[in-house]
Amino acid sequence: MGMGELWTQVGSLMATTMFIWAIVNQYFPHQFQSHIKRYLHKLIAFLYPYITITFPEFTGEHLRRSEAFTAIQNYLQSKTSIHAKRLKAEVVKDSKSLVLTMDDNEEVLDEYKGVKIWWTSTKNIPKTQSFSIYPNSDERRFYKLTFHRRHRDIILESFINHIMEEGKAVEVKNRQRKLYMNNSETNWWHRSNWRHVPLEHPSSFKTLAMDPKMKQEIVNELIKFKNGKEYYEKVGKAWKRGFLLYGPPGTGKSSMIAAMANFMEYDVYDLELTCVKDNSELKKLLIDISSKSIIVIEDIDCSLDLTRQREKEEKKEKQAIKKGDEEEKKGSKVTLSGLLNFIDGIWSSCGGERLIIFTTNHKEKLDEALIRRGRMDKHIEMSYCGFEGFKVLAMNYLDVEWHDCYDKIEQLLEEIEVTPADVAENLTPKFEGEEINDCFKRLIDVLEKKKQESCENDMKNNGIKSNGVVAEDGKENGDM
Repeated sequence: MGMGELWTQVGSLMATTMFIWAIVNQYFPHQFQSHIKRYLHKLIAFLYPYITITFPEFTGEHLRRSEAFTAIQNYLQSKTSIHAKRLKAEVVKDSKSLVLTMDDNEEVLDEYKGVKIWWTSTKNIPKTQSFSIYPNSDERRFYKLTFHRRHRDIILESFINHIMEEGKAVEVKNRQRKLYMNNSETNWWHRSNWRHVPLEHPSSFKTLAMDPKMKQEIVNELIKFKNGKEYYEKVGKAWKRGFLLYGPPGTGKSSMIAAMANFMEYDVYDLELTCVKDNSELKKLLIDISSKSIIVIEDIDCSLDLTRQREKEEKKEKQAIKKGDEEEKKGSKVTLSGLLNFIDGIWSSCGGERLIIFTTNHKEKLDEALIRRGRMDKHIEMSYCGFEGFKVLAMNYLDVEWHDCYDKIEQLLEEIEVTPADVAENLTPKFEGEEINDCFKRLIDVLEKKKQESCENDMKNNGIKSNGVVAEDGKENGDM
């Protein structure tokens, strides 16, 4: 038989098989089709001695990214750089290293204890196609692990645990902290609820301008939290802790958050409540947040109308009726109850090792239910700059431990209120080669000016003119 005749017969056999399968799908009942498929799978399993395990990217009704998928992706980085022909590249670690991963529909060969293993990266594209420059949100990615059935015990009992451990080790090695922001409803083309950029903020507890005892207290508490998995399981609480940072603008609240993230090596999720449509979407965002993370809501008193909300419920209901349905649809419908469940409800246990941080300039405006212990466990006042904070700033900006003018600056800082941001700005050299004495002189001039303004304001508040002639109340009473 010639080669041409052989291919003719093979083609004829394939056409006949496809015709029969089309007839079965078209005219045979569904129950009968399921029996045919089951026996067909048995026949294939008998003739084909390989087993395939599929690891999908998402689990739990597509709500969370699979840890197994992430571990395999990290594990395969070293394998793909050697064997794969099509790769995807990503820069990590302050743009100093390049990580290569398998491209879609690529296969690489692996070996474990003499056992050959095949890895395949696959992507399922939905049947309904549409022309768009944006990625389809219905795409499904997964890895397939294929091996001979006689090695089943080695793969299931040993190899799976091996790749999980190796994948986590690679993740720690290449880990780069990220700063996430939640997508608004208009950004529908993004597959995830969050977008991120590298977190490169250099803040640390060493550079924070605040009382050293307070800094050490916070550091000790963070260490206790990071090592507290067994403790939280013992007391029956979700592994999370809340911090409320409050104080005037410019006192270092954002720098404190960055210092915590760098110290703990956590990612930061900056949650913008005004972009969240309702309480249900808030839960979806929570599910998508990874462990070892910090959830931040800055200026929470300005994010939504959550201040003393329970006291205003009746008034809000009347206003909602007047505004009409169209006006209500425009803004966020996140409620105080929804936010409380986000922080401390049953959904807050989806994931562990998380810090939740609120910041505000006006603590007194917040609802007590929002900041009570158990939700915001520790309240940290970010106050005006004291002398200890000033010394930290002087070392940061001028590399000076002590100067002759320190006694005078200490006295001025005790008499007036000035933020660390103002002190830092005046300590910063304004041109190349500016003398340290000039920087300190500029700061002293500013502090003395603020002291004078403060004295004048106090005199006015007490009803006395700055020239000391007559008080307004004295005029009314006829007194000099």
